[in-house]
Amino acid sequence: MNVWKALGLAGMVGVAATGALVVRSERKRRAYAPEEVRDRLHRRFAAVPDEPQPAATAPRSRGQQLRSRLRFSRAR
Repeated sequence: MNVWKALGLAGMVGVAATGALVVRSERKRRAYAPEEVRDRLHRRFAAVPDEPQPAATAPRSRGQQLRSRLRFSRAR
């Protein structure tokens, strides 16, 4: 059997397997009743803390680090 033919066949099998997994997960998702989905969302929302978390500051770029060092050395 030609190597390219084997690779093509393996690719087709992979696509078919992925499609089967997607269809199966979609069936599971659609099996929920609307009330069940609503209850899950309400429980998830209730678990979120009321106070927002402080935003983490972004790391300084290399240029910003160098500029701050140069400013510090000039101030001496």
